[in-house]
Amino acid sequence: MKVFVLYHPDSEHHRGVDDFARELSRETGHTLDLISLDTPNGDHLARLYDVTKYPAVVATTDTGELRQLWQEEMLPTIGEVSGYFS
Repeated sequence: MKVFVLYHPDSEHHRGVDDFARELSRETGHTLDLISLDTPNGDHLARLYDVTKYPAVVATTDTGELRQLWQEEMLPTIGEVSGYFS
């Protein structure tokens, strides 16, 4: 599985996303990919997974099938996300 965050790095959410990624890594040893929506790849992924609210945490299979999407201002818990890492 792959887990990543789609967000705007220059928004008011960047600090929360950075802190979440750092804490998740510290607690689980997994790295959360942070993908800027200001890049072609970030824009493509947002359209592919129909992401409309940011930041969004996306969990997919290795082949790209969507497994879980959290897209609210409040990020999910580390426990909710950690189960999606392979």
